[in-house]
Amino acid sequence: MRVLVVQNFANTGLGQVGAALVEVGAEIDQCNAYLGDALPADAAGHNAMVILGGGQNARDDAHSPYFPALLELAREFVERDKAVLGICLGGQLMARAFGGHNRIGGSTEFGWHGITLTEEAQDDLVFSDLPQRFPIFQWHDDTFTLPEDAVRLAGSSVTGNQAFRIGRAGYGIQFHFEADRPMVRDWSEAFAETIAQRHPDWHQRLDSEAELHGPEADAVGLALARSWVAAI
Repeated sequence: MRVLVVQNFANTGLGQVGAALVEVGAEIDQCNAYLGDALPADAAGHNAMVILGGGQNARDDAHSPYFPALLELAREFVERDKAVLGICLGGQLMARAFGGHNRIGGSTEFGWHGITLTEEAQDDLVFSDLPQRFPIFQWHDDTFTLPEDAVRLAGSSVTGNQAFRIGRAGYGIQFHFEADRPMVRDWSEAFAETIAQRHPDWHQRLDSEAELHGPEADAVGLALARSWVAAI
């Protein structure tokens, strides 16, 4: 199994998705597109693709001029019935790739928040074994409308579209299920200045919120990661 991983921002990573890929012996090809690495010309060389998050918005082609090529590559993976996983910015890019509208701002969530699955998730290849409601880590301001042919899988009280599927195994997921407690702590240090400007009490809340929500969120996140890997 060979998986293309597209990184869009510094200090982001696969987290629990990486752990699930290692478990099955997958070969991971990292493309640091935000540093200028060239994307593959097509989907032929990989079984699946992961599109990670980032601080830019999903329509910021001026800052990230590779976005149009990445959208085309995502469409090709799905058309070839290959699995795609877009997380946070990656999920927003998946929505854009298939005709959804990106709404910039107005949908801010940060920290562990509750997610509720839809009825359609009960029959989904990846989501069917998850609890109907669970806490998970969030860090975003933007949201999106669903592509015309997408199946809505999850929402929250702030952001109605938290996860969707397009085709057999093309997934756009807004929440950071890949981010377990160690990754959240790493982000809290790496992005401390940015977080302090937006959420000045975060470092006072981190330990208590991690203790309250972290165990369940980590377990659900790893289960979701393993289910997506099994769908490859």
